[in-house]
Amino acid sequence: MHDLRPDLASLWRTSARISAAHGARAVMFVAARSGQGTTSVAASFALLAAEKVTRTAWLVDLDLRRNEVFRGFENGFARDAGGPTRAFDASLGSDPIYSISPEVLEGSSGQKLLTANRIGSTKLLVTRFRNEALRPAQKVLIRTAPKWWDALRRATDWIIVDVPALERSGAALAVANQMDGVVLVLGADQTTAEEAHAMRLEIEAHGGKVIGAVINKQSSDARLADRFSS
Repeated sequence: MHDLRPDLASLWRTSARISAAHGARAVMFVAARSGQGTTSVAASFALLAAEKVTRTAWLVDLDLRRNEVFRGFENGFARDAGGPTRAFDASLGSDPIYSISPEVLEGSSGQKLLTANRIGSTKLLVTRFRNEALRPAQKVLIRTAPKWWDALRRATDWIIVDVPALERSGAALAVANQMDGVVLVLGADQTTAEEAHAMRLEIEAHGGKVIGAVINKQSSDARLADRFSS
């Protein structure tokens, strides 16, 4: 992970103009393939959002089995922000955004495997999935869970969502219709214009609204591409 905050000023200005039907704004970041810097972009944007909010900003990592965002902050991704501190229950009194198969035993904490962890003394909370509570044979899938997203909108000011690449997960498509905007993360020398267009069409077919793209020129540099024309 790389701290890209200096390169994301244009993206922040674009996203700050998004209107939400109610509550917090929600923006999702997604790439076509792994290794294109989505987590760095999402985490950097979330830190920018946390500087502007009155209450909190939530960075929701939907790559539940890897917890890459949480581990990045543990490893000093943004030294001025600090690492994960206190953990809160992120169930929000609602059905979870994940399903477990086979289901957990009755009386277990299957509904409360997601935590929200404050980062240092900032107003940013980062989610972490408690994989250690699962049995070896259990699998986890992302669900649309509109009631959970509505509860989160009421609880925070900004929602930033980092999802696995489309090549290996359908998580982005499952939650696209819960977002106010979707930002594509493109590798400058890896993602063709045709592939970016196909991504946009697929996301929009699932109810998402693509508001633009971030082009990662190299591992530690990014810029905002021109917004897609309507």
